[in-house]
Amino acid sequence: MLIRYKADLHIHTCLSPCAELEMTPSDIVGTALEKGINLIAITDHNSAENVPAARKASANTDVTVLAGMEISSAEEAHILALFNDVESVMKLQDIVYKNLLPGGNDEKLFGEQIVVNENNEVLGFNNRLLIGATTLPAQDIVDTIRSLGGLAVASHIDRETFGIISQLGFIPERLKFDALEISPNTGREQAEFIFSEYKSFAWVTSSDAHVIKDIGRRTVNFFMKGPTIEEMALAFRNMEGRRLQWGVTHQGT
Repeated sequence: MLIRYKADLHIHTCLSPCAELEMTPSDIVGTALEKGINLIAITDHNSAENVPAARKASANTDVTVLAGMEISSAEEAHILALFNDVESVMKLQDIVYKNLLPGGNDEKLFGEQIVVNENNEVLGFNNRLLIGATTLPAQDIVDTIRSLGGLAVASHIDRETFGIISQLGFIPERLKFDALEISPNTGREQAEFIFSEYKSFAWVTSSDAHVIKDIGRRTVNFFMKGPTIEEMALAFRNMEGRRLQWGVTHQGT
């Protein structure tokens, strides 16, 4: 039997310098529960250090937390990596950390990068330059995500900055994304008109939440047997009855 999973696959915690301090893993999970969202992904910029806390915070709840990251390529295109397990995203993190641009975080300019536990207790501060790009080309990022058993999603392709199309002008055929993400700024019909040449890809839509109220601003419904990467891959390809459906847009919730 297929189960409907209401998903928000692009959420930043207080580890991302552009996110509010209120975006703790525990409060994110609690907000997802309040909004009836039962599948989320923690996708901080170039780091996954708050993923374990989110997984612990979701224990014994109806919310499944995917281990994720939003990586900035050498071309400054953002790419979401989604995994079932923490171990895989930490392997990716090791690679990303080795390929970050030199320099440290300027908290006054970019904001704090806070690592917390499941009880909202501060464990430390990440001093790396997470807001910047890596030296990894988009092709290498996609290939690495797939080699580690994850899904690669092109972030907010409709944005004028930091999307694969805005940065490259198009999506090269060799870039085998599992799905493309449309931001809350663009409706489905508008997206189908603007990006009609990319209809062969699966399309998802997510909140890209940096503040608590934005969680669930955009969601997608997955119809599948379980909240796993393998099932999501089937839904992206519309195989074996698995499928996805855009949810209703909620503004200011």
